[in-house]
Amino acid sequence: MTRTQAFPARIRSRRQRTEPYLYLGPSLLLIALVMLVPLIIGVAYSFQHLVVYDPLGDGGFVGLANYRQALADPQFWSALSNTLKWTVSSLVLQVVLGLGLALLLRAPFKGRGLYQALVFLPWAVPAFLSGFAWKWLYDPAIGPLSPALLRAGWIKEPLNLLGDPATALWGAVVANVWFGVPFFAITLLAALQSIPGDQYEAADIDGAGRWAQFTAITWPWLRPTLLITVLLRTIWIANFTDLIWVMTGGGPAGSSHILSSYIFSTVFQKLDFGYGAALSTLLLLLLLAYAALLGRVRQRLA
Repeated sequence: MTRTQAFPARIRSRRQRTEPYLYLGPSLLLIALVMLVPLIIGVAYSFQHLVVYDPLGDGGFVGLANYRQALADPQFWSALSNTLKWTVSSLVLQVVLGLGLALLLRAPFKGRGLYQALVFLPWAVPAFLSGFAWKWLYDPAIGPLSPALLRAGWIKEPLNLLGDPATALWGAVVANVWFGVPFFAITLLAALQSIPGDQYEAADIDGAGRWAQFTAITWPWLRPTLLITVLLRTIWIANFTDLIWVMTGGGPAGSSHILSSYIFSTVFQKLDFGYGAALSTLLLLLLLAYAALLGRVRQRLA
């Protein structure tokens, strides 16, 4: 190849390397403006004293004071414990029920499309409307749950589920499970429908039972989708303030606060933007550590 032939080849090679970045440039710029810039500003706020209408505060840089305040704050540790309970219990129930629904909806039967639409319906309802509906359902005075349990003889006095510190969080967990099961059901159903049918036919010929087919065929095909779905839902559930705020407001006496609702209360009720930003940064670090751990697990299982 002569020098004159090699020069256009180098130009084409350079264009092939740079052209994808030119196409991705506007999207990357938008992501930076919408996500990265606010993230940097939020982390910067966490090192400052930013309390609106605080006549005693002089503002400015305070170093790690907000983080030290968080580590010494009993409400922070209570909210962190509630976040773990809220996330783990909601996630486990959503996975189990969602997988069960997906397996049921995979089988052909009359009206399957209608049932699939009905299963997806809770996910289509706005979260704050779901919270209001479940709050009404639990209400001991006007809700139907408490009178029904009284008539059935299961309880002897009206049940104030959201008014009891011991049960308020679990009442919201039930609502969260109802809201989140459709996402797992639809996602896992799509993964189930992508499994080649000839594998099950071969397993039937070999005499494999239902459980053997599930462990040898269904589960290996579902595992990659399930791990990604679990990662996404964990992050969403941990940051899911809507149901908690609508149903309990973090009460009674802060007993049902999770970290995201405690951050919301700190920023928008107490107007303490510095401390709220520190709490948000701590939650971000915890979720990043979880995502990294689940990523390592996914690599080992791949």
